[in-house]
Amino acid sequence: MRIWRLVAAVGVVLLAGSLSAEDARAVIAEASRTMGVVDLTAVTLAGTAAYGNFGQSRTLSFGLTSTTIGNYNRTFDFARGIAHSIGVAEPPGAPNGVPPGPFDDLITPASPGVKRLEIWTTPWGFLRGAAAASKLTLKTQTVDNVRYKVVSWTTPFGASSGRPYTIAGYISPAMIVDKVETWIDHPLMGDLEVMFNYSNYQDAAGLKVPTKVSQKNIGMEVYVAQFAFAAVDPSDLDELLQPTTVPDVAAVPSPMLSKPLAPGVHLITGGPGGYDALVVELKDSVVILGGGGTEAAGLALVAEARRLVPGKPIAFAVNMHGHFDHAMVLPAFASAGITILTDDPNRYFLQESLNTPRTLVGDAFAKSRQHARVESVVEKRVLGDAARSIELHHLKQVPHADGMLAAWLPKERILFVSDIEAPAAGEPLTPSIVALQQNLDRLGINFETFISNGPRSTPPLSRSEFMARLSQAVRAGER
Repeated sequence: MRIWRLVAAVGVVLLAGSLSAEDARAVIAEASRTMGVVDLTAVTLAGTAAYGNFGQSRTLSFGLTSTTIGNYNRTFDFARGIAHSIGVAEPPGAPNGVPPGPFDDLITPASPGVKRLEIWTTPWGFLRGAAAASKLTLKTQTVDNVRYKVVSWTTPFGASSGRPYTIAGYISPAMIVDKVETWIDHPLMGDLEVMFNYSNYQDAAGLKVPTKVSQKNIGMEVYVAQFAFAAVDPSDLDELLQPTTVPDVAAVPSPMLSKPLAPGVHLITGGPGGYDALVVELKDSVVILGGGGTEAAGLALVAEARRLVPGKPIAFAVNMHGHFDHAMVLPAFASAGITILTDDPNRYFLQESLNTPRTLVGDAFAKSRQHARVESVVEKRVLGDAARSIELHHLKQVPHADGMLAAWLPKERILFVSDIEAPAAGEPLTPSIVALQQNLDRLGINFETFISNGPRSTPPLSRSEFMARLSQAVRAGER
């Protein structure tokens, strides 16, 4: 009797699972008919859009700056897995985000999985992908008092770890796809939740088309589009999918080089990231200041620090500010068990980001199974001893970012900052360089060598040259 009951229970579970899968396919079929997707091959949309400056705005969390894209046209070819977006990014653009000028974004089957997801997270791509998927799951979920049928499927292509993505579509009682949710592989933030909201549907030759699209990454709106026109299976599809600009050729990275600035102080330039860094030797340990770019850059910087100062552990790596281009190296530092120091406004965001599950990323940090240790610099923190010290100072009211540090080596009189450069000939003073000078006056820092690390390597400046550039910029602004 016990064996019979067990077999019966297993049969019920299997039958329920089978019915659930059949129910999911029935939901997808009905939604596809309702939305006019059954025979859809391609669609092109026109309107305006805006891209939020995720990870590169003054704040790391909410309040992102954005770039508006005018004459925005977006075309999807679901049969071939291609998408093409064009437009004009309006000035001034978001700092460190989409630059002003022609906007051209082409996605093909050869693109990284995180880009290909943009096709299959559209309402039509979701339904077509679900119809072709070998396995579907179905559940019900209430969101904002709407009872949704939530159907999920996994992609035939993988993330950087090789693991497929999961896409979940929220289908309303009217059998319309209102939301699509997925998780992407983010180099800093691990498995990053992304939610697309589709609203204000209109009919275009039988196809249901949302006139408003919004994308939110962990609740922050990073993309919004308003569409005023849609064409189904356009006759000029091949022309719409052709790039309108010549893609940039990736620059070949220069080799990583180290240069002694003083005994035990090394300037690192070049390498996979191209962001300058300092390796500073203390009595019993080593500190890395700066860096940026990619995981490969972080791993190379750790290796170079160990080569320059063998036998001493790397105790700290200092994140000079939280912008993602500077923070992408942090997972590499965490994988080596290095404690990360950052300005206090960044600490919680960076710590939570680094310790999010990384099943889709598959990087060295994910494989190390380490837990990232992130500590704050509140106004000031001093590392080192009587022989050599590193002072880390919070910089106040710098427009570039809220959480910025300056590293000051009093013995060597070296000042190290990030993304604040002395103006070149003919350039005006930037608000950030003015704010830096005000902070240096407040802190009483009288440096002899000025170094800034950013996307391009810049040689160290003597104090006299730094001040001469500021004076030239002031005179240029007065003319």
